[in-house]
Amino acid sequence: MICYNMPPQGLHTLRGFLLRIKLYTNMTHTDIESLKYAKELLENPGLAARLTNIIGMPFEKAFDYLPEKWTGAIQAATQKSLRYALDVAIKTIDHNDRNSSKDILHKLLVVTSGGIGGAFGLPALTVELPVTTVIMFRSIADIARSEGEDIRNIETKLACLEVFALGGTSDKDNAAESGYFAVKALLAKQVSEAAKYIVERGIAEEGSPALVRFIAAIASRFGTTVSQKAAASAVPVIGAAGGALINSIFMDHFQNTARGHFIIRRLENKYGQDEVQKTYMNI
Repeated sequence: MICYNMPPQGLHTLRGFLLRIKLYTNMTHTDIESLKYAKELLENPGLAARLTNIIGMPFEKAFDYLPEKWTGAIQAATQKSLRYALDVAIKTIDHNDRNSSKDILHKLLVVTSGGIGGAFGLPALTVELPVTTVIMFRSIADIARSEGEDIRNIETKLACLEVFALGGTSDKDNAAESGYFAVKALLAKQVSEAAKYIVERGIAEEGSPALVRFIAAIASRFGTTVSQKAAASAVPVIGAAGGALINSIFMDHFQNTARGHFIIRRLENKYGQDEVQKTYMNI
């Protein structure tokens, strides 16, 4: 249950809100409250705005510091990092651990890698990004476990990887395609094909067309977010301390996305996707 610290008048307003939503759904008040919290996490990420505050200039101007050929390099590094994360990170998580997720520990690890990368500047990104992505994937999987997921299942592993797309954007996005459920629908076919292929043939085959398509779909959205991180890191005054702070914001963004995503998956397992999506849209 999500706890809110608010004055009595705030609690009265919240109760009124929950009663209105109950007209549209069979969900309990507690689960509606959880869904509202998930929506706040998913629909109000504000990554670019937070990075703008760090670099101290309009964010679009930061992209001027990226070399022309870095777009291709970032996309290649992103796909490699996602594949490596899927292969490695989840092996280090204890499924039997029933405690809350270790968000702060993972953030400290990412801050450390960002600080090291920031000290060596933009060229270090291709080395730092796989390390950061693995730590982030591990944190995402840890959050999934804390929300009741079985991280040994291939569907859960792919749902963890899906977070990188849900927390990213695409140059092709429009208002109808950028919402949480819209992105999930766009990825649904690739997720299903990848899960079926891995169950039948395993994850070791590098050239599996289903897995390649799935990772490419994730990378096309995650790569845009990585480009924002790279642009912020490329500003000359950033340095090691700035790199660490950028990575902290980066991790916050995807931890929030993961928490919202797996709250919704937990509720979908209880009520069905249609019921949860209908209630989500009415909040």
